[in-house]
Amino acid sequence: MALLTRITGPRDLDRLTPEQLDRLAAEIRTFLVDEVSKTGGHLGPNLGVVELTIALHRVFESPKDKILFDTGHQSYVHKLLTGRQDFTKLKMKGGLSGYPSRAESEHDVIENSHASTVLGWADGLAKANEVLKKEDHHVVAVIGDGALTGGMAWEALNNIAVAKDRPLVIVVNDNERSYAPTIGGLANHLATLRTTDGYERFLARGKDLLERTPVVGKPLYGTLHGAKKGLKDFIAPQGMFEDLGLKYVGPIDGHDIEALESALQRAKRFGGPVIVHCLTEKGRGYQPALADEADRFHAVGKIHPDTGLPIASSGVDWTSVFGEEMVKLGKEREDIVAITAAMLQPVGLDRFAKAFPDRVYDVGIAEQHGAVSAAGLATGGLHPVFAVYATFLNRAFDQVLMDVALHKCGVTFVLDRAGVTGTDGASHNGMWDMSILQCVPTLRIAAPRDADQVRAQLREAVEVDDAPTVVRFSKGAVGPAVKAVGKVGGMDVLRKPDGGTADVLLVSVGALAPMCLEIADLLDKQGITTTVVDPRWVKPVDEALPPLAEQHRVVVTVEDNSRAGGVGSAVAQALRDAGVDVPLRDFGIPPRFLDHASRKEVMAEIGLTAPDIARQVTGLVARLDGRLEDEPAEAARD
Repeated sequence: MALLTRITGPRDLDRLTPEQLDRLAAEIRTFLVDEVSKTGGHLGPNLGVVELTIALHRVFESPKDKILFDTGHQSYVHKLLTGRQDFTKLKMKGGLSGYPSRAESEHDVIENSHASTVLGWADGLAKANEVLKKEDHHVVAVIGDGALTGGMAWEALNNIAVAKDRPLVIVVNDNERSYAPTIGGLANHLATLRTTDGYERFLARGKDLLERTPVVGKPLYGTLHGAKKGLKDFIAPQGMFEDLGLKYVGPIDGHDIEALESALQRAKRFGGPVIVHCLTEKGRGYQPALADEADRFHAVGKIHPDTGLPIASSGVDWTSVFGEEMVKLGKEREDIVAITAAMLQPVGLDRFAKAFPDRVYDVGIAEQHGAVSAAGLATGGLHPVFAVYATFLNRAFDQVLMDVALHKCGVTFVLDRAGVTGTDGASHNGMWDMSILQCVPTLRIAAPRDADQVRAQLREAVEVDDAPTVVRFSKGAVGPAVKAVGKVGGMDVLRKPDGGTADVLLVSVGALAPMCLEIADLLDKQGITTTVVDPRWVKPVDEALPPLAEQHRVVVTVEDNSRAGGVGSAVAQALRDAGVDVPLRDFGIPPRFLDHASRKEVMAEIGLTAPDIARQVTGLVARLDGRLEDEPAEAARD
C-alpha cells in the first residue's frame, strides 16, 4: 500500500504518473477486499468505481467543487482519497459510515442514501452557484444506471436541461453487465467536438448560412442535421439525453483513467449541463464478486477474502421466511403476483421469481410507480404483494393513500428491515412506517413477532381484497417462536399473572415480544404483575384492548418505530375514545436521526432495552402508589 498511504487528500493525486495511478487503483482494490471482508459492507459497487473516483478527484477540486454520489454506497474509494483510510470499524459505532457523512469530512455533501435524488441536489447546487456568481465552482453528480430508473432522476433532468449555460456534470456510472460498450476513436472525437464552444458556434453559423441559401438551404440543413443525428445515435446511445437538450460524452471506458480524465475535462470546460457516460464493471478485480451472478457482491457480511464465502451463518432470517411462504401462496393462488423496486433478492422474492417468472414485476427504483401499478393490478383482478424496505415505502406514501387506499384496492405491502437496522445509519432505519401509515383510512398493519406469525399474518393479509394491508418485520435472524397462552379479541396473550389481575398491561409490538417478556420478568421481581399482549394487527387498534386496559393500573406500549404518531399514540387515542382513563407510557424510537452502530448498540443508546423500560415502569407504578396513599389524607384535611 505504498502509494495509498501517501494519499491524505485529493491533491496528492496530482503528482502521480499514469503508471502510478494504475498501481494506486490496484492497491485500493486490494485494500477494499482486505478491509470490507472483515467488517462487511458494499464491496462490489466500490470495486467498480476505483478509476472513476480517482479521475473525478484529479479533474475537480473538492470540496470547492461539489462531488455528489447518488445513494452513496459507492463512496468508499472517495473516502480513501479524502484522508479516511481507517476502515477497521466501518459501519460500526465510532467508525466510518457506510455512506457519505458530513460529520466525517468536508468532502461529503449528501448523506441521504435513498436513490435517484442526486440530480435534484445537483440542480439546486448549480442554481445556487449561479445566483451567488461562483463561476469557478463546479457541481458533479454521480448516478448509477439503476438509479436512472427512478422518476425523480428524470424530473431533475427535465429541469437541468432548461439552463443551457448552467455548468453541471452528470456522470452516469453504467455497470450493467449485459451492455455492449461502444467505444473508440471516432466516438471520442465526436464527443470532443460536441462539447467545445467552437463546434457549437460552427453549427450556429452553418445553420444561419444554409437557411439564407435560396431553395436548397433549409432542406439541405435538415438532411445534414438528420444524417449527423443518425450517425451519432449509431455510435452511442445518446439520443434520449440530447433530445432533452443535454450534451453527451461517451460511452467512456470507466476503468481507463486517462480516457476518464479527458472526458471529464471536456465536460468541465463546456459551461453547460453535460452527461458523461462511463461503463464500469461491478466487482472488478475480485473473482468471487465477478462470479456472483446475483449482484456481484453488492453488499456482503464478513467473508473470507480469498474465497468470498461467509465466515458464519446468522441463521434463518425474516426475509427468507417471507420468501418461502410467498412461493407456497403462489402455488395455491394464481392471482397472487409480486412487485419489487430493483431489489428482487434483498426482499426475498428471488424464489418466487424462479417459480413464477411471469408473475413478478421489477419496476426499478420507482416505489411510487410500483404502488400505483399495484393498484392497477388489484383493480384488474389480481392480488399484488409489493415487497420493499420499510424506509423506502416513505417515498410512495401519496400513492398508498390516494391510489391504493382511496380506491379500496387489495394490495399487500411487505416491509422488510422495519425498525432499527443499525449499521446502515439514519436513512435506512425503518422507523417511520407505522407512523406515516396510521392516518391512511382502512389500511391494516400487521407486526409479526416470529416466523410462525410472518407466515400466518401474510396469509391473513392477502385475504383482504378491499383495502391495503401491511406486513412489517425486522432485519436479520428471526428468533424462536413465542407461543401465546391465551386470546383476547384478536390479540394473543403472551403472559398473564396467576391471580388473574395485573398492575401493568404491556402491549408488545412485533419482534420486540421476547424483550417484553423479559420486561415482565424484571417487573415481577419488583412485585409488579404484568399482562403481556401481542395485538398482531396494530392498526386498527383491537376493540378488545380498551376494556382490557381498564382492568389494569398502567398501560405500556413497546415498539421499534418512532414514538411520534406510532402504535403508542394510536393506543392512547383508542383509550381516550373509549373513555378509559388509565395512565399510558409509550416506549419507542425518539424522533431523531440515529447514528450508525449495531442494532443492539442503537437500542441501548435510545433506552429501548428491557432493564431501561422495566426501571421506568417501576418508577411509574411507585409514583401511582404514592399518589393513592396520599389521597385519603388529602380528603381528611378537606
